[in-house]
Amino acid sequence: MTDSVFVIAEAGVNHNGSLQTAKELVDLAASAGADAVKFQTFSADTLALESAAMADYQRRADDDARSQLDLLRALELGHDDFRVLRDHCDARGIRFFSTAFDLGGLAFLVEELGIPVVKIASGDLTFAPLLVAAGRTGLPVILSTGMADLGEIARALRFLAAGVAQAHGALDVGARLTPDVLDAAWQRRDDVVDFAQHVTILHCTTEYPAADDHLDLRALTTIASTFGHRVGYSDHSLGSLASVLAVGLGAAVVEKHFTLDTAAEGPDHAASLDPDALRAYVADLRRVPVMLGSSDKRPHPVEERNRAVVRRSLVAVRDIAQGSVIGEKDLGCFRPESGRTSFDFWDVVGSVASRSYSRGELIDG
Repeated sequence: MTDSVFVIAEAGVNHNGSLQTAKELVDLAASAGADAVKFQTFSADTLALESAAMADYQRRADDDARSQLDLLRALELGHDDFRVLRDHCDARGIRFFSTAFDLGGLAFLVEELGIPVVKIASGDLTFAPLLVAAGRTGLPVILSTGMADLGEIARALRFLAAGVAQAHGALDVGARLTPDVLDAAWQRRDDVVDFAQHVTILHCTTEYPAADDHLDLRALTTIASTFGHRVGYSDHSLGSLASVLAVGLGAAVVEKHFTLDTAAEGPDHAASLDPDALRAYVADLRRVPVMLGSSDKRPHPVEERNRAVVRRSLVAVRDIAQGSVIGEKDLGCFRPESGRTSFDFWDVVGSVASRSYSRGELIDG
């Protein structure tokens, strides 16, 4: 693996509804060297019912009686805010994109802001209309799979394939997506795009923060071998180690939440990287593909000058007369490697000395 991993700095809702804070998050992501900064575009009223409870990680305390809708309303940014953020990202030289949580948000991001890739959140892996609309954009798709099993991932991919087929005129936009139609779209998924490269599947554990024994990083290789897709990792663990390991296991894309202040009020701050940790995280990830290097096992040129110094040669440990049979006690193995390699120890033992050797002399015959 020689290509650099694509690093997404996940700002998410860590702006706490403040455009100024969101701009500062862009600045931080850009200065840290991330490839992209990602936000979340949603309307609380189209996302959750009044009756929807908050997850445990979203609560301020055990007696927090707010609904999920209350929380989401406080974390919204408007379309004008995202226009400002897109332009600010352009000025800072970092890619902008955002996760859409409804069809209107997706259309806005694609048609007005020109996002380069569509991201589907883990919670929306079963949101079939959004999956189809994402495929219909014709843009590359990143699909997070927290809380999902392989069967659910397979179903989500079929809806994405149907949308891609619609984008390219291979399936009527008004077609009812029955199982037969989805299967047909799936069978023809590579007719218009290289579908396995078009859709990147992110392994993810939907827990904030995710405990080490819940990460199951080997699932990355299972996803890759099962579906043949480009894979990545959405990291909700603490620190950078899980992402580093994920890249070692084949992740081409990683995303990680970050914040200006891990002690700030809000659902994701405590499980996010602070500014210094984000910088270190990106720096660590940049080193991983370089360290992985080539799959060929061969000495590097820089090793050549060390080989003679640390490897051994066959050496006479006592005088050997010409014509005598060389025994094990006549030979030793010493640095440097400048004579006959010590691999040949037993090839020489039992042979007849073609010349005489003095004690300490390299064996060359």
